[in-house]
Amino acid sequence: MNPRVAAISASLIREVSSKKKSSSIDLGLGEPSLLPNREHFDAAMRYVAQHGVKYTPNAGDHALRAAIARHYAYPNMATAENVCVTVGSQEAMYVAIKTLLDPSRDELLIVEPAFPSYQKMAALEGITARGVVMREDADFGFDAERIAAAVGERTRAVVICSPCNPTARVLSLGEGKKLAHALERRGGEPVWLIHDEIYREQIFTGDVAELARIYPHTIVTNSLSKSNALTGLRLGWILAPHAFITQAIKVHAWLASCADTFAQRVALHVFETEGALQEHAPWYREHRATLIDALERTGLHYIAPEGTFYACIRLSDGLASHDAAHELIERYDVVAIPGIAFGEAMEGWLRLSWVSSPDRIATGLERISEFLHAPARASEKGKLLSGG
Repeated sequence: MNPRVAAISASLIREVSSKKKSSSIDLGLGEPSLLPNREHFDAAMRYVAQHGVKYTPNAGDHALRAAIARHYAYPNMATAENVCVTVGSQEAMYVAIKTLLDPSRDELLIVEPAFPSYQKMAALEGITARGVVMREDADFGFDAERIAAAVGERTRAVVICSPCNPTARVLSLGEGKKLAHALERRGGEPVWLIHDEIYREQIFTGDVAELARIYPHTIVTNSLSKSNALTGLRLGWILAPHAFITQAIKVHAWLASCADTFAQRVALHVFETEGALQEHAPWYREHRATLIDALERTGLHYIAPEGTFYACIRLSDGLASHDAAHELIERYDVVAIPGIAFGEAMEGWLRLSWVSSPDRIATGLERISEFLHAPARASEKGKLLSGG
């Protein structure tokens, strides 16, 4: 048994979500509830009916790679040779970390709170990983000075998820430029930024940093999972400077050979259809407004989402998030993810996914409010405050 594998805990997010019942109000998994656009599948079916489902090159179908690069048009990253098509963004991130970092000397810095997979991927590879925690009293907003100050001599890469899972905060252009300038001033071997852009199509602010446009040593990972409700299609990509991509393709080739051919044809139709990446964006903007109204009615302490389809709710003082999540399922039939799943900085919080219908979200929030304001809990809190 590989001791690295044995030492890695299973997903707390999945553990909590597995408790869901058929009657539950599910505010747990980050799974879009919208149905995908069938036209993308019809186009892929027409292709495979004529050509079959053969292997593509390891790096992916050339037309798809070119379409991805052309769509984002990042500086010095705008050709097919800057893209490796992967089996979802999870593999994209794993390939990026494995390709870039030397376990014998390098360190990965993770901007937290963060999705737990980054740390687990590093652990699996024997790579040292540290977290730099954004300030809770600033609602976990991205702080470039704080991130730059945490970069050490061994730090070779910094992972930033913006828009952020779980906090729903977005890295502003000003903070992005501050971070880029701080890293450029360091001199010596460059520190890379790995920008997880999986929620790029769910942004509700005009002030956003696209790191690949302002810092040359940036690797971008993304997929169609959240933008087009295609989580199960498992189609993602890495966008990066050509010298990096040539090495990443080797890692990807030995991990997966190539991404699913049918999935790649679906993706090609998405990228070749004007506006398709934003086809669900209006729905999210509308439902965000409804969410904010519902949150305001409950009086819950929350972080207003700047992106993604998550919202974070503050629990009562002293209430452990894991215990709260289980009690919510057992007594109130609501699934919510405990903040501790995203690092110690989010203990005392819940992460909610608001992809369900507005009525069910409102009901779920009312039940959470009822849970937090239950007489027994209020009485217990009073005892703690009085020292009783």
